[in-house]
Amino acid sequence: MVSDAAQILVASNRGPVSYALNEDGELEARRGGGGLVSGLSAIGSNARSLWVCAALDDGDREAVRRGVGEPGVRMLDIGAALHSDAYNGIANSVLWFVHHMLYQTPLEPAFGQEFRRQWGAYRLYNRAFAEALADEAADDAAVLVQDYHLALVPGMLRELRPDLRIGHFSHTPWAPPEYFAMLPGDVAEELLLGMLGADRLGFLTKRWLRAFQNCATAVLAPYDGTSLWPKDNEPAFEFRIEGRGRHRTRLGVHGLGADADFLRERAARPDVEERMATLRAQVGEGRRTIVRVDRTELSKNIVRGLLAYRELLEERPEWRERVVHIALAYPSRQDLAVYRDYTAEVHRLSDEINGQYGTDTWTPVVVHVKDDFARSLAAYRMADVALVNPIRDGMNLVAKEVPVVTDLGCVLVLSREAGAHEELGEDAVTVNPFDVSGTAAALHEALTMSADERAERSKRLAAAATALPPRQWFLDQLDALRDGA
Repeated sequence: MVSDAAQILVASNRGPVSYALNEDGELEARRGGGGLVSGLSAIGSNARSLWVCAALDDGDREAVRRGVGEPGVRMLDIGAALHSDAYNGIANSVLWFVHHMLYQTPLEPAFGQEFRRQWGAYRLYNRAFAEALADEAADDAAVLVQDYHLALVPGMLRELRPDLRIGHFSHTPWAPPEYFAMLPGDVAEELLLGMLGADRLGFLTKRWLRAFQNCATAVLAPYDGTSLWPKDNEPAFEFRIEGRGRHRTRLGVHGLGADADFLRERAARPDVEERMATLRAQVGEGRRTIVRVDRTELSKNIVRGLLAYRELLEERPEWRERVVHIALAYPSRQDLAVYRDYTAEVHRLSDEINGQYGTDTWTPVVVHVKDDFARSLAAYRMADVALVNPIRDGMNLVAKEVPVVTDLGCVLVLSREAGAHEELGEDAVTVNPFDVSGTAAALHEALTMSADERAERSKRLAAAATALPPRQWFLDQLDALRDGA
């Protein structure tokens, strides 16, 4: 290995920076944030770290070709067609749908020749990451691979560099064995063996960890897989593959929390105050607010949330003119037809509710679709009720962020299917995400909760939500990987 090879590596589809060409043909860098960015900054500048990511669009690919880049970032120029097949064709249209249990099973999935072609692209995409990581890593380096986009990387990297300490973290739920079994058997096997090439797999909750363990036990029986439970009650999965001997992969839970210091500082800036003034004018004086902030992603369940709000107005007419639903619904994955259709349905239903119940002085649903973090924080601060009702969600950070920045205390109406429910359920109002009438009743309960109880619940929610902030979340995984825990 070269002397400046990386000791700590992160691999993810999306990196910490992206590039866009301006009108003059010059590249402009746009920097992102999040838990991984915070985590890498926490290890210090002397750690020789590297982030390996994909070039996602023409601006990124042009940056790679021109040799433009950020220190500590290697962006892979994977062809647009290959990336689309791997990212849209498999990661977002198959693996996401399996883990979130989104298929309309009378019609889908149908795993034919096109799926097989795209699965080949997914394999090549993962191979590009594995080879880059193998090339960049120092002896005995720690590699933290992120999410369902790169599920095959650990096994591939293990073959290329058996000296490395390899971790993988799943930011999504994990499907139960009965649903996971929809995948073709050889694909399910390849997926699991790819992940089990890691020394350690991380999950957001115990529920998702146990689902993975159950899938691995069911699918990998021919490999003599056995579940082991060491003294510390942390599960491990040990299996034998002919020609490779036995390998043990440990499993752990790391419930990513909200970054309280950042959120509170950011929520106090002038641009957030400006957005609050605009939202207050749209809501009207003295009215209560039900807030949701989501991408128009199928699993977020925005449509049923709107149906529940409409039922609240219908069955509880005392709330008409007295409450406004602020729905920040930011379009997601609009290159996929099913997502375009879902976004259109959100708009159609919002317009229908406003047409049915709205007056000259009251708009029941205020919708914003342009992604605006300052506006999201303004809505958090204003919320009397936060509606977080996903069909299924790995964690859902919105549920954790709102209690941190709320001005006067906020009632959290939370789906039992959100990963965050494991930590926050005791102080939230729990809903079945498919029960529209039950959600409407929960909204009424939340709106009528006393100010004192609302404030007390918010304090406890904020404490639970910030128990493992992003920097510590990252460092805990790194320490566990290095220590063999």
